Amino acid sequence: MTTLVQERKNKHIQNVQNSPVMTSADYVITARDFSVYYGEYKAVKDVNIALNRGKVTSIIGPSGCGKSTFLRCINRMNDLVPGCRTTGKLMMEGIDLYHKRLDVVELRRKVGMVFQRPNPFPKSIYDNVAYGVRLKGRPPQTQLDGIVETSLRRSGLWDEVKDRLKSSALGLSGGQQQRLCIARALAINPEVLLMDEPCSALDPKSTARIEDLIAELSGEYTIAIVTHNMQQAARVSDYTAFFYEGVLVEFGETSKIFTNPKNEKTNDYITGRFG
Repeated sequence: MTTLVQERKNKHIQNVQNSPVMTSADYVITARDFSVYYGEYKAVKDVNIALNRGKVTSIIGPSGCGKSTFLRCINRMNDLVPGCRTTGKLMMEGIDLYHKRLDVVELRRKVGMVFQRPNPFPKSIYDNVAYGVRLKGRPPQTQLDGIVETSLRRSGLWDEVKDRLKSSALGLSGGQQQRLCIARALAINPEVLLMDEPCSALDPKSTARIEDLIAELSGEYTIAIVTHNMQQAARVSDYTAFFYEGVLVEFGETSKIFTNPKNEKTNDYITGRFG
């Protein structure tokens, strides 16, 4: 990815990609006629969407509608699925995320991800947060200590764990583990943060903390969150995208989607008539 970024700075990206830069300064992620296939099955169908910089976008829809598939394409997690392929364009700040010369490791440093269930490493709390930073190099210990503390503070976890950083992360509660995973993602200083049902396995108190955290991080990060919880989408997001059977049915400001949707199917879903 570094090579492509440098070429873009040299104004040669059009020649590299054989297509014009497709995003504006207001957008970080842009999809143009983007589709995802599992074998012959078309799971995501010709999606066109642009995610605004520094905003929170909720992706909603019934199970199996393609929302998590689309989310995982943004950091190329679907590369790990046999038979998965894509067509169309998915761009990050003008760079084709499926360009053959893209450095996927570098991409995943720029696009952090938090999964449905907390997945801390069987390491200490400190080592969980420091893991990605150490992969990039060996910063001085004082610098690493600062990154760990800052990341834990941003995730709202520092005061709860500052006296047991060397303890196993597996000893934390479920909500604490999820916030630790967010701290781990933030430690590598991503530009985009993806969340795939981050609260589905948590109790209401832990869910509220994660939602408060999302609100605190918005503006600094571009956040995309997949959720089945309509109330959560309404609370945390600036924009909402509704997927149904692989199709992006409607996308717009969350307040308008939930109060005055343009599509009847969107209205039926958010009012609980199906899903």
